[in-house]
Amino acid sequence: MNIREESLQKHYEWQGKIEVVSRVPITDSKELSLAYTPGVAEPCLEIQKDYDLSFKLTRRNNLVAVITDGTAVLGLGDIGPEAGMPVMEGKCALFKEFGDVDAFPLCIRSKDVDEIVRTIYLISGSFGGINLEDIAAPRCFEIERKLKELCDIPVFHDDQHGTAVIVAAAMLNALKIVKKNIADIKVVVNGAGSAGIAIAKHIMNMGVRHIVLCDSKGILCEGDSRLNDEKAAMAAITNRDHLTGSLADAMKGTDVFIGVSAPNVVSEEMVQSMNRDAIVFAMSNPTPEIMPDLAQKAGARVIGTGRSDFPNQINNVLAFPGIFRGALDCRAKEINEEMKVAASRAIASLVDDSELCEEYILPKAFDKRVGKTVAEAVMAAARATGCARQ
Repeated sequence: MNIREESLQKHYEWQGKIEVVSRVPITDSKELSLAYTPGVAEPCLEIQKDYDLSFKLTRRNNLVAVITDGTAVLGLGDIGPEAGMPVMEGKCALFKEFGDVDAFPLCIRSKDVDEIVRTIYLISGSFGGINLEDIAAPRCFEIERKLKELCDIPVFHDDQHGTAVIVAAAMLNALKIVKKNIADIKVVVNGAGSAGIAIAKHIMNMGVRHIVLCDSKGILCEGDSRLNDEKAAMAAITNRDHLTGSLADAMKGTDVFIGVSAPNVVSEEMVQSMNRDAIVFAMSNPTPEIMPDLAQKAGARVIGTGRSDFPNQINNVLAFPGIFRGALDCRAKEINEEMKVAASRAIASLVDDSELCEEYILPKAFDKRVGKTVAEAVMAAARATGCARQ
């Protein structure tokens, strides 16, 4: 069997990847009275008097909702909320395994922005954080923005920000190898959906000054009437030389290519047109924008993909568990830009200079240091920016 066939067989065997496990014994009448009625009335009344005690007297302090509308599931597209459930369960399992965060999957049967926002807001009192997942652009931007205005707990769209954090970490270490300054490099991002836009914003916060975004129709340029609001906003702060044309035009003379787009859209000639010691992060899954052997043959110095069977897998699992662990532990109001920058730097720091090489720019997914290191960095940034409540 190949991995897909074996995974399907396992899902039939597992019948779900998560379960609810009681944290308290209920084996006799006293234990029942303590965990439930009549004793449970006391914590209820305490929370009624002080809302913040809901984070101390319930599991809310460690519980994250993993929420989708099923419109952008993996590379499968709009397959519906129920069909997205295996991915949401998997995400919850990763939260627990890599961050000791309890997470619960919620699949919403709606594509209406306001209905989705209202639904999530109304249940937000049960959770310590909201992780949005696999929601199509541009709707995902509006949903996240509105929820941040309404909710008093962190709201984080992992497809945007988790991806951006790990890409930036990989870029920081790749730049050490090629000995280039982040303020001087030229970057092209192919894919102007949720991930591509978030990556562009985040690496600009990290110090990148020269960046061009492309979508399937070519370079995003200010004044282009075909752009939606999100793309137009990005065109206004990127591509300051007002380049036009195709992805091939955009890649000429650049130092870094970041792909969150489609398979096989980058040719060897396009990589050859980049500057010496180019960095290529081709993250389309399962087939990258260009296969690593072809990128290397064309002159790329450092290459990363989204796949585990190639060196330098750029994997969100290095980011989101630690980010939420840190945000929950200090009861952060939100996950702000400084916290995301801190997470990127923390991940990059786990590859020692003596280990750093073209085929090892990120710690492995199962490196036990990652979650704790990221959480500590995120908490420090939250406290430094006044975002932490404890």
